[in-house]
Amino acid sequence: MQILRYIDASGAIHYAQRHGDGRNERLDGKGWGDWRPSGQEAQLVTLLAPLEPPLILGIGLNYRRHAEETGAAIPERPVLFMKSPAALQHPGGPIALPTTLASHAVDAEGELAVVIGRPCRNVSRSDALDYVLGYTCANDVSARDWQKEWGGGQWCRGKTFDTFAPLGPWLTTAAALPDPQALRLRTSINGVTVQDSSTADMIFSVAALIEFLSASTTLPAGTVILTGTPEGVGMAATPPRWLQRGDTVSISIEGIGTLTNPVVLENEIPPPMAP
Repeated sequence: MQILRYIDASGAIHYAQRHGDGRNERLDGKGWGDWRPSGQEAQLVTLLAPLEPPLILGIGLNYRRHAEETGAAIPERPVLFMKSPAALQHPGGPIALPTTLASHAVDAEGELAVVIGRPCRNVSRSDALDYVLGYTCANDVSARDWQKEWGGGQWCRGKTFDTFAPLGPWLTTAAALPDPQALRLRTSINGVTVQDSSTADMIFSVAALIEFLSASTTLPAGTVILTGTPEGVGMAATPPRWLQRGDTVSISIEGIGTLTNPVVLENEIPPPMAP
């Protein structure tokens, strides 16, 4: 099953089920786990990210060929960083290149995102996938200069600018993707493929990541785990390939769909609205 979140013509937010024939059926109910088919077509005006996560956890260096292309050693344990939930961006929404705290080395990273469906702590690897609600596409946008040079040895500054966490276009439920380690993942920029790999190249599987991240730590429902990016990042290209105003980035994952976002400058997007 594929579930999407959207705004209708009245400005209300709803969920819908995406059927195989392309129909989108509005879902009634209070949310995850309490949905009922309405029998009515969803009137999509704006497609939103599948959820607003309370927590976004990122994993670095989780593909063998990506570690090789960057000259990094294979990690013994998952490399963890965090992105602010405020960095969330919707399908079709712009990725904003920072101009106030300027970066001239912004990179796209296509990733499989895992959504945790219920609170969990100290989950065993054998039980880990039982806690997965579903999967979606993610772009772990990264300002490499702030990540590598100016962040004081921490990655978060370069990873968590506004719009640096696009998610979507919808969520494919776990039952529809029983093996998250056998999915083709592709990233294109302006129609040119720059990443083409498989989640089979992950160093730490989805189950291993959930086991590690939940150890002595509660993962609330709605937690999003970005599982790492494969080879083909702009940082490793010769010369480096950084995102530019006017670019369009698309990330496609087998069994899920395609997440597409244009690239603009920070001063081209309006400031957040006051509550």
